[in-house]
Amino acid sequence: MASSQPLWTWKAVAQDELFACAYHTCTVIRDKMYIFGGVKTDNPKDSPLGHLVTFDPKHKVVWSSSHQDVFKRSHHDALELGDRWLCVVGGWDGSRRVSSVFTYDTEKEEWALWEEGPTNNPPVGLSSHTCTKISDYEVRVIGREGGLRMQRRYASVYTLRVNASTRKYCYKEEESRTASRSGHAAVLLTSNSTSPKKNDYSLYVFGGRESSSFDVAGHWSKDKIQVKAGTCPKLTEQLARLVNTAGISHAAPKSLKHHSNSIVGPFVVVFGGEILSKSRDAVSNDLYIFDTRCSPPSWSHFPSSHNRLKRVGHRTCLINDQLYLVGGFGADGKTPCSEICVLDFSS
Repeated sequence: MASSQPLWTWKAVAQDELFACAYHTCTVIRDKMYIFGGVKTDNPKDSPLGHLVTFDPKHKVVWSSSHQDVFKRSHHDALELGDRWLCVVGGWDGSRRVSSVFTYDTEKEEWALWEEGPTNNPPVGLSSHTCTKISDYEVRVIGREGGLRMQRRYASVYTLRVNASTRKYCYKEEESRTASRSGHAAVLLTSNSTSPKKNDYSLYVFGGRESSSFDVAGHWSKDKIQVKAGTCPKLTEQLARLVNTAGISHAAPKSLKHHSNSIVGPFVVVFGGEILSKSRDAVSNDLYIFDTRCSPPSWSHFPSSHNRLKRVGHRTCLINDQLYLVGGFGADGKTPCSEICVLDFSS
């Protein structure tokens, strides 16, 4: 990259050993991060974590909201419901992959294990899957299901119906399937402009396999989508300047898993992950930006030479026009990072 290009980096804004975990979730509820579960080591025999850590980035305050042994999870996914509940779906409980659902009520500070609905048709078990919120009552689950000794050649697609008031859930397997993926990403975007229904949304699934291809795992009309998009004018402008830099690579991410992804305005920001095509030095520190303003949308690739930025099994989240990087293993793939960073630009 030319020296005149804008620089990007991750700048540390907080550090605490409570942040030192990987394969956790980081869910934003009322401008606070709820960091749940994960692991402290790369030893598969070690039990996953069962604690919930809350971080308020505005006041730089961190506290451990709850320590419990009932709901230990790693390689799970989580989402916000009703701007109140942290809903955790599936994951590894230390002995098997599960598909159960439980919540943490951020107002009452209570955990609750949900009941299966009468028509529930759950996956055998889920880990390193994705859960995409469509509304407070509908979630699309994508992942390669299976028990401890079974893997599939394809990834099943499930609609998960949830009701925080009754604490009940119900899985329904969809007829469509995707390529087998694990540690992938799923992003809900406005459908391609070539679609006759230009206001519709589609779920794009990529990563988690040795390919740069993507699958589409569902379409929804605009009135069905009930997801609040955070306003981020400054960050959007910074990303727009970055992708307009002359001489950049437009390579798409390939053979990546356990990377992070966040939607920032018209951009999808992808960072880090494990490079499946490498047997050594496989943890990435590269930034990819997917620009949906173009037709067709295009990728931009921004490599980094700083080993300290390498991450795998981490998370990113958007709060008040800032993109945060939370946890993950570092360059050696086994030491958890205790920092929370923000994406920073300079000239």
